[in-house]
Amino acid sequence: MSVEERAEELYEKLDKQARTGGYNLNPDREFTMQLMEGLVTNIDRYGYMACPCRLADGERQKDLDIICPCDYRDADLVEHGACYCGLYVSDEVRDGERELGAVPERRPADPEKRPQNRESGGSSEVSGELSQPVHRCRVCGYLCAREDPPGKCPICGAAADRFERFM
Repeated sequence: MSVEERAEELYEKLDKQARTGGYNLNPDREFTMQLMEGLVTNIDRYGYMACPCRLADGERQKDLDIICPCDYRDADLVEHGACYCGLYVSDEVRDGERELGAVPERRPADPEKRPQNRESGGSSEVSGELSQPVHRCRVCGYLCAREDPPGKCPICGAAADRFERFM
């Protein structure tokens, strides 16, 4: 199967996942398909979907934060209307109500400061101290640990203003 055919299959899969989770793929089909081809290339190269717009290390553990969808997607969507590579976009961008601009890189340049390399990162033990605040969807009870709530609840689709700081 060609890269283009595999990219089309990946697009269908990611589009379905995105819509189910309350996200949107970039409506610019030509641009989005170029990203899909980059993801397919990285699957072949590394065995995982490393972000096609970043330099991957080639070791899954070192690249955990940039496996698509990356750890930085949601914060980028809230602040900039798109993720770093532009694959995921906000409702406003999808609907043409917001222009896309450059999204600055959130990934720390220092590998030691990346989420998977922090002292508490990757551990399944609970220390009693959270590294991020927890937000709860008042509609369905969905919990997420991050700086800000998602733009839309991935479970019920409620808007960000329906979230409350839980912990």
